[in-house]
Amino acid sequence: MDDNIENRLTELREVMRRERLDAFIFPSTDPHCGEYVPDHWKCREWVSGFGGSAGTAVVTLDAAALWTDSRYFIAAEEALRGTGYVLMRERVDGTPGVAEWIARQLAVSGGTAAGIDGMAAPASMVDALAAELRSRGGITLRTNFDALAPVWTSRPPLPRGAVEIYPESLAGETAVSKLSRLRAALRADHACGMLMSSLDDIAWTLNLRGTDVHCNPVFVAYLLMEGDRTTLFVDQAKLSPEVSAYLASVGVGVAPYADVARALRAYGEYSLLMDPAATCHTLFNAVRGVEVVGLPSPVAAMKAVKTGAEIEGFRRAMLRDGVAMVRFLRWLRPAVEAGGQTEMSAAARLEALRAGQQLYRGPSFDTISAYADHGAIVHYEPTPATDAPLRPEGLLLVDSGAQYLDGTTDITRTIALGPLTEEQRRVYTLVLKAHIALERAVFPDGASGTQIDAIAREPLWREGLNYLHGTGHGVGSYLNVHEGPHQIRMEWKPAPLRAGMTVTDEPGIYLAGRFGVRTENTLLIVPHAETECGRFLAFEPLTLCPIDREPIVAEMLTAGEREWLDGYHATVYERLSPLLTADECSWLASACAPL
Repeated sequence: MDDNIENRLTELREVMRRERLDAFIFPSTDPHCGEYVPDHWKCREWVSGFGGSAGTAVVTLDAAALWTDSRYFIAAEEALRGTGYVLMRERVDGTPGVAEWIARQLAVSGGTAAGIDGMAAPASMVDALAAELRSRGGITLRTNFDALAPVWTSRPPLPRGAVEIYPESLAGETAVSKLSRLRAALRADHACGMLMSSLDDIAWTLNLRGTDVHCNPVFVAYLLMEGDRTTLFVDQAKLSPEVSAYLASVGVGVAPYADVARALRAYGEYSLLMDPAATCHTLFNAVRGVEVVGLPSPVAAMKAVKTGAEIEGFRRAMLRDGVAMVRFLRWLRPAVEAGGQTEMSAAARLEALRAGQQLYRGPSFDTISAYADHGAIVHYEPTPATDAPLRPEGLLLVDSGAQYLDGTTDITRTIALGPLTEEQRRVYTLVLKAHIALERAVFPDGASGTQIDAIAREPLWREGLNYLHGTGHGVGSYLNVHEGPHQIRMEWKPAPLRAGMTVTDEPGIYLAGRFGVRTENTLLIVPHAETECGRFLAFEPLTLCPIDREPIVAEMLTAGEREWLDGYHATVYERLSPLLTADECSWLASACAPL
């Protein structure tokens, strides 16, 4: 067993015995219920050793298990080896749910009490777990205790990065205007105010950015809107005099971060909107004598539709990102043929090329640089222990992105480093067909992402292939690279698609132990036509980068697919070539030549 994890579990179980807890649940979330968690709240990772973005760990007095989804099956199996944890594969037949597993374990041990930190889990999750545990043998769920506080002695402190003002010229709308629109939306939902917990919602609303979360320009805070005032709960050491003056100028007061629960208990309006899926259990239950409007925050839908300034910022950022990608792709194969390159060195080279671009602020997520069989691990990130040397054969999957002050990028290219098998070429071409199918889609205004997801999957389904992750997600404007509420995926996501939204197109196929293929562009939803049947929308690719033509089995593409690919490459060359040297233009002309 991993000594670190074994020792941590031993110390945790001693605490559980003192507190008379028979099981403890560690979700992936934090007090802000976000996908991206500051180090201070990475409790599930600390107690299990699994660092994926999605997962739930459960520890009993004599067992431990971890649930995660298909993106992480392979990575989690490796991370949990020797830790004593059992991997639970979510949405796989025969896998018990968290409450079901706890009930089974406690039925044997005679236990009756489980725990979860109510400050680090959404209210909807806690309520559902509590109800199911009660129904499975009367198990109670305690929510007022952080089980790691006594044992995680080296726990990172709360982040204290400085907050900065995001220019109105890039945001395209003032904070005053956004707050006014929000108040109108709250009135429509019969709410007098709202608690905003999501960090990217707060950053967008106030036109502020920060550095508290890895790869995401946000800062730790809460925002409480009341009938006649708005208060930002934040560590005031993070605010410069300029930012403090700015907040005062837009009518936002400031209070200590830790005072939010006290403010909720003193909330004096009639009703308060809090999203139970995006507000932690403790704060959701802090209000008393107030009608809680348990609806999604209106911010996400507002933020998803980009302003004209944000769209132009995306276009500029994609130009610079495209230049970096062209320079990387031009370098890659000769460097691999010369020898000495690895997954990590390739990722470092790409980041260095991006860092040379104007307005670069950092990666938008940790680069997936996955060679050969590592490409089948959907969210693989190379480490010194796994870093594979690159050989002049097979496929390298590179999923990467950057944060620029005027836009966020997300792109995947799968690159042939040399000779390929017929299977690799066939799968690569099928994934390309899936990608093109969605890029060419036309759909009614207001359709959901679930309703168009099958457009991308159909070429793969026809061949008995499928992928278990989503096909697309929204992308923030110098904000989180994953942004909702809209998604393109098989699971039902009712959020409507509207013109002005950004979304990725990233189908893939992953053959365990062999290779993986994914092709991804970031797209802008644009008006297409208006007829007697209504308004119709289409996609415009924002990403500007060649798609490797070498692996394509040309005869597998239809005339329409060839036309799209050649047209896309013509656009890539037209827009990027003025920004490149003569030698780079020559390489790009070859990479973008008609199929």
